Amino acid sequence: MDQAAIRATGLRKSFGDTHAVRGIDLDVPRGEVFGFLGPNGAGKSTVVKIILGLVQAGAGEVTVLGHPAGSLAARRQIGFLPETFRFHQWMHASEFLDFHGRLAGLDRDTRGKRVIEMLELVGLSHRRRDRLATFSKGMHQRIGLAQALLAEPPLVVLDEPTSALDPIGRRDVRDIIRDLRATGTTVFLNSHLLSEVEQVCDQVAIINRGEIVAAGDLRELLAAREVELRLGEGAEAALRAAGLEPVSAQLADGRYILTAAGDEDIARITAHLAGAGVAIYEVQVRSNSLEDLFVDLADATDQ
Repeated sequence: MDQAAIRATGLRKSFGDTHAVRGIDLDVPRGEVFGFLGPNGAGKSTVVKIILGLVQAGAGEVTVLGHPAGSLAARRQIGFLPETFRFHQWMHASEFLDFHGRLAGLDRDTRGKRVIEMLELVGLSHRRRDRLATFSKGMHQRIGLAQALLAEPPLVVLDEPTSALDPIGRRDVRDIIRDLRATGTTVFLNSHLLSEVEQVCDQVAIINRGEIVAAGDLRELLAAREVELRLGEGAEAALRAAGLEPVSAQLADGRYILTAAGDEDIARITAHLAGAGVAIYEVQVRSNSLEDLFVDLADATDQ
């Protein structure tokens, strides 16, 4: 069995002279929460539409749970919450979910059970008999999440699932995503709220100008530390001897800035300096956030 829930190889797509996707490779492991990030116009939406079978790739291959993207077999295994939702405003909440349950092929008893469960999950049980036309944008997002999860799909694609929610709603969605991972469901998450992504994702890929500029385990991508040290005499020679060139010019007052791969690297650097007889007066460690990484990569590829 293919261990990738989504696999893209050499994926390309152009719209006239606009190259939206430029030969990307992507592997989304089964059972994990995968964050797909990028600035506006980077190609994210095009990739998502290709995965869903709404847009045909210009070149390359995409499989979803081992099936060609866009095939009936692939579509049957995907739950999707779009960023821009236009639901049936004349339907009651329970009627809307029952309708989607019928589209998914659920029998009557299963639909009845799942509709009740999903309304409770997203906090809309008290509005089950209300028409969607009376719902706020945040409530529409909640009912959209309910329909995406209704048929218990093995792959859920969530496009900006918390954009209309308040902090309590965002926390609820984070808990739902964690519960999905615990049951082995793969979640493909596209969001501009990087702090949300940082809290729930196992792996991420960052796309810019139609190309993947970083991908991998989120913890490893954020492991790099910027270290500012205030050192005594002989510091520069000791750093150069260890192959540790400062990432910026030496600062005033004997200060240097280095990049370390993680805590063990920081310990190695300070041990080397101490062993070389360099006085260490101060060490300040600044950890990367996902926002820092995102901005740095976007700036680098835009230059």
